[in-house]
Amino acid sequence: MDVRPLKFTKELVGISKKTLEIHHDKLYVGYVKKNDEIREKLKQLSQEIIADKASGGNQTYSELRALKQGETFAVNGVYLHEWYFDVLGGDGDWKKAPELSAAITEKWGSVEGFMKYFSECGMAARGWSLVVWDTKVGRLKQYNGDAHNQGGVWGCLPIIVLDVYEHAYFIDYGSDRKKYIEDFWKNLNWAEAEALYLKAREVQF
Repeated sequence: MDVRPLKFTKELVGISKKTLEIHHDKLYVGYVKKNDEIREKLKQLSQEIIADKASGGNQTYSELRALKQGETFAVNGVYLHEWYFDVLGGDGDWKKAPELSAAITEKWGSVEGFMKYFSECGMAARGWSLVVWDTKVGRLKQYNGDAHNQGGVWGCLPIIVLDVYEHAYFIDYGSDRKKYIEDFWKNLNWAEAEALYLKAREVQF
């Protein structure tokens, strides 16, 4: 799995270069490397199981169980961070996302009202807050996750992803998560979110 560089170079509102260096260049890159390590171990173990040289089907503990649990945590750690970083670097102008803002207004009454609601969801989450396209019902939904591999709903495509783990803001904001979320909206690249929405809404099951 390749490390994806940040799409923006501009200075963000409130979020420092130091935070980005730690968050992207160390933590996110660490998930990429750990995912690759887990993938190699699973490849070897699966070959041993296929050749009847190993087993692993124990739900209390086994190497296979541990690797499969670590796999979803690491993969989602990569993907969620990429979606989070991809919608940063903007100017917070939601008018640059006419289709997405129209869909948001239809569901939540107004973009401003949606931002208030989503911000509160971010305050309530322990890890992630997301706006997604739910391919099963064909509309926008908001979901929270307390960990990378908890709270996600299969069949949903992320559009706006907010990282609320302390590592995302503590250097710059201390424990003031509310201010961090306020600045997240100022840094949101709505044009990028619009592009994700336009792709996602074409998918429905």
